[in-house]
Amino acid sequence: MNIAHWLDRAAKRWPAAPALLLGSEMVADYAAFNARAGGFARFLAEEAGVAPGDRVVLFMKNSLEYLIALFGIWKAGAVAVPVNAKLHPKEANWIIDNSGARLALVSESLAAGIKAPAILTVPGETFARATQMQPMTTEERGPRELAWLFYTSGTTGRPKGVIITHAMLADMSLSYLADVDYVTERDAALYAAPMSHGAGLYALVHVLRGAGHICPPSGGYDADEFLAIAAAHGSVSAFLAPTMVHRLTHAARASGSRGEGLRTVVYGGGPMYRADIEAALDHFGPKFVQIYGQGECPMGITALSRAEIADRDHPDWPLRITSVGRAQSAVTVQILRDDGMPAEPGEIGEIVVQGALVMPGYWNAPEASAEALAGGWLRTGDRGAMSADGYVTMHDRSKDVIISGGTNIYPREVEEALLTHPAVDEVAVIGRPSVEWGEDVVAFVVTARGAACDEAELDAHCLASIARFKRPKAYRFLDTLPKNAYGKVLKTELRLRESGQG
Repeated sequence: MNIAHWLDRAAKRWPAAPALLLGSEMVADYAAFNARAGGFARFLAEEAGVAPGDRVVLFMKNSLEYLIALFGIWKAGAVAVPVNAKLHPKEANWIIDNSGARLALVSESLAAGIKAPAILTVPGETFARATQMQPMTTEERGPRELAWLFYTSGTTGRPKGVIITHAMLADMSLSYLADVDYVTERDAALYAAPMSHGAGLYALVHVLRGAGHICPPSGGYDADEFLAIAAAHGSVSAFLAPTMVHRLTHAARASGSRGEGLRTVVYGGGPMYRADIEAALDHFGPKFVQIYGQGECPMGITALSRAEIADRDHPDWPLRITSVGRAQSAVTVQILRDDGMPAEPGEIGEIVVQGALVMPGYWNAPEASAEALAGGWLRTGDRGAMSADGYVTMHDRSKDVIISGGTNIYPREVEEALLTHPAVDEVAVIGRPSVEWGEDVVAFVVTARGAACDEAELDAHCLASIARFKRPKAYRFLDTLPKNAYGKVLKTELRLRESGQG
């Protein structure tokens, strides 16, 4: 099956239903959405030289064109490679090269410095012409064939391409209906978080059910604009990072909005503080669902339902509200002790996953694949505990990952960038709690003997090689880094020092 068949079916069942909206303005119904995606698919096949199985990168900001391009890629039988629009051009270029992409679709504001075999600016005259071509018939693809190549960073400092198949996308979407929320043709998805990640993945279930797809005119996340669009439409859902929920609550309180028209907020991608979800519940009511997933098991490890989050009278509610919920329908979740044996209820170990949503492996990385799927389980690297009734509580996140604004930042990427500065001898990067972003990046720096540098110089150096959102928010200059007997940097001590306890 080709996941793009869902758009074909929606266009037949709901041809006149609003499909693509810019704010409250309808840009295309489902018949037009399908035709434009089909036209772009013909362009890819006949003019761009894209064959079934070829990779096409989307280095684009959120837009309605993103959805047309995404489904056009699948209709042509090609593979979508969505790339975070916040990445530095050097980082995007590495993904373009590693994926072997034939074509890169790039937003005009992101085009500088991008290198690919072929580049198409979106929107633009060529893209507009392509979407008006005679639509082609959707290519057939097998359920186990690659559909979405998702690059997720690792502690090696280089991202790995997660293989996501057509069947995985279908199972993920059906799990949404079973475990997260319902969707009808009267609803709409409001895209505030990046389409290259969870928000884009959730577009599929909304296509399956003939729902609308709304992009804010601002092109980004403005909480007041978000609330106004929800009120104007009357029934919208959105995927938000916990920090975005925090900002939404503050904006609603300031404006007097009660979240009219906002039906569901699915949150994930970072830790949700209990105070924040309680404040959101107090103000908006029972509109929240939590999910836990990884790129290697997209959006589909556990879910904490709307009813469970809202049920404050349940005796276990204080524990449930701080959990990430129970296993979703398409997977089995266990906690394994360090010896590989199943943990007892309440015992902390590694969270592992089996099931239809687990990736078959990483792109061209057999050793990393074998390590991640050792023993027939996806080894998430996250540590947690499971209650007797199946609720999973996170205790540590994967290795040293920092989650800022719902986006993963891996310390080694930042450390490697800083270590290329001639004045930097050693560096260690940690995260510190942030009310606004969830976590901020902090770098502890030891300068080379006789060398000197300041924060501004290091900031400029980072901006030349990594994405702006990854750069440290603060620099701490030390004579030496704390280390154990084996020479390993003791980041626990650095965290204590940053919190004022060390």
